[in-house]
Order: sequence, then structure tokens, then C-alpha cells
Amino acid sequence: MLSEKERKLLSLPTPCYVIDEAALCRNLAILQNVERQTGCHILLAQKAFSAYHVYPLIAQYLSGTTASGLFEARLAHEEMPDRQVHVYAPAYKDEDFEQLLPICDHIVFNSFSQWKHFRPKAQQHPAVSFGLRINPEYSEIETDIYNPCFEGSRLGITLDNFEEDELDGISGLHFHTLCEQGADTLERTLAVVEEKFGRYLSRMKWLNFGGGHHITKPDYDIPTLVRCIRRFQDRYGLDIYLEPGEAVAINAGYLVCSVLDTLKNGRDLAIVDTSAACHMPDVLEMPYRPIIIGAEEAEVLPYTYRLGAPTCLAGDVIGDYSFDRPLSVGDKLIFTDMAMYSMVKNNTFNGMPLPSIYLMTTDGDLRLLKAFGYEDFKRRL
Repeated sequence: MLSEKERKLLSLPTPCYVIDEAALCRNLAILQNVERQTGCHILLAQKAFSAYHVYPLIAQYLSGTTASGLFEARLAHEEMPDRQVHVYAPAYKDEDFEQLLPICDHIVFNSFSQWKHFRPKAQQHPAVSFGLRINPEYSEIETDIYNPCFEGSRLGITLDNFEEDELDGISGLHFHTLCEQGADTLERTLAVVEEKFGRYLSRMKWLNFGGGHHITKPDYDIPTLVRCIRRFQDRYGLDIYLEPGEAVAINAGYLVCSVLDTLKNGRDLAIVDTSAACHMPDVLEMPYRPIIIGAEEAEVLPYTYRLGAPTCLAGDVIGDYSFDRPLSVGDKLIFTDMAMYSMVKNNTFNGMPLPSIYLMTTDGDLRLLKAFGYEDFKRRL
């Protein structure tokens, strides 16, 4: 039996993303509660979710945003103007830095050479707080592509390369070593950060714990997070920042698609009007298998299909799923947890149309936020 929400999702033209406002609010309320318990500042990492139509909603809960470069910083400044804008990039262009200075509250540098290069201009902007990203050379991330501390990483300053005589004008330190991890991992990481860089913390005004915190997952240990934050506040007198992306948008969106064809080649296959490579690239990069409402793992239900895209990429396969009845042309499928790292990373390879974006409001209404067509594909080239 379909729920009312599922019926509404299945009524939409495909492919489309749907942001679930109620789920987004649930995540935001959890994060806001952490802010209120501790006095820390939680920022939306726009690299995971930058659907700016809901920025006014996010601004009701969080302290601001963090950006990975000029365009994200401009977006935050324009669409969440009364909240903080932080930016970090492995390196800045001179022309970009000039534009960042008047719109950012915090600017974090990846190296002392970048800091020394931009310091003369930075000193002319006393309203901006400047920081350095450190690399504690400790991470529990097992996949190198997501591990900022793997050997030879370009991200952050290691202790061996830390120039303590160049800290004049630096107000804070930043580290980011987590990816979809819990407070226990954070606590172990903080022990290493304190061991290596603790002697500099008393000279700082703030410390940024970075992102990757799975705060809004049901089993996340919030009391441990609160304890970690308070310890660094009390011991060093620091303002603490966290910049989760996934925790803001986890389980707060869907991708609805339609079956275009079914065929056989040693197994049952189905071609759908969405693409792992184009519309949910983390399926191939991470990799991971997204959940479909009403479907199960292969061979659990009577009919198993391998779902693939209508692109020419042989490996553009979403995964194997089982269903309680055979799939037919025109059937619609609902992928869950499609708000984060989907809209921000999608592309038009093979001329694939970009999915429309809808908002399902807290009262269940569906509102079209943006539709894409041929001109959007053409203008990218």
C-alpha cells in the first residue's frame, strides 16, 4: 500500500529530484539543538547541498555556511545574507581573493605560503578572521579518495611544516578528517590534534572541527560530541565551528525516475531515465547502492533487475534490485537519500537532461523549484 507521500512522488514527471522539507527540518532541529547546548556554530557545507531556494529555511536554524571557493561564497552571501560565510580552498587565485574579502567572515588558508602571499591584503580587512587548515596526519577513513590525511595529501599543514613564527594575524585553526563518521572518531581525532597542535590553540580564537560528522543519524552519540566541544571551549577559550554537509541533507530528498525498457542478457535488465554517472555520481565514485522504495536487494523478492542508464557508458549501472512484480515500461521508481552530493555533482554527459528540482513542503504540497532543458545543456559548452 502506497503512502500519500509516495503517491505524490510517483505523480511527478521524471527524472526529478525532490527535497523533503519536513525531513530537512528534522535534521536542522537536531543540529540547532547542538548549537544551543554548547554555544558552538554549525555551518552548512555547500559542497554537499547548495539548493539555495531553501537557504532562508536553513538560516532559521544554523549559523551560516562554508564554501569551497568563490562561487559558493557568493551564493551564500547572496542567498543567506544575515549568516556567516566561511571559505576554505587548497589555493586561491589573486582575483578570487579580492572578491572573497568583502563577502566572507572567515577565510582559511591551506599553507603558510598562501598566507604569506595574501597577508598584506588580508591585513587591510580587520573584519575578516583568517585561519589555517592543519593536517593531523590521522584519519579513520578507509577510502583514499575521501581521506584528507592519506600519504602525500595536499590538504592541510602537517606539524613538520608548521611555521609558528608566522601566526601573526591568524585567529584560528581548521581540520577536516572525518567522512560519515561518529563522535567516537572525532574524539580520537581531537586527541591527536591536541597532541600535535595543542600548544598553538591558546593563541587562537576559534577551532573548526570540519565536516563529516554524522550528527543527524539515529545512532549518533550527541552527548560525546557535546563533551568534545565543551572541553575545547573550556580548556582553550575557543569558539568551536562544525561544518557538516551530509548531516544537513541526509535522508531529505528523492530522485524519481521511469522505466524506459526491459530486456535480457543472462539476467533481467531495465533501462531507466536517470543515470548513476550523470545524476548520482557517488554511486560510482563512493561506491554505494541507493535504496529504492518498495525494492530489496537482489534475489530477495521474486523479480530481480539490473538497473542501468540510457547513456553509452557501459558501466553506468545503478545496481541490482528485486521487486514483487515484473517491471514494465512506464513504471516509476523512487530513490531515497538523494538531496546531498547529487544536485551539486550532476552533469549532462551524453546530453542527458538534468532532473527538475521540486520541494515537498511540510504540508505535503509539491512546488517546482527549477526545470532544465536543452538550453541548459548547450550553455555549459
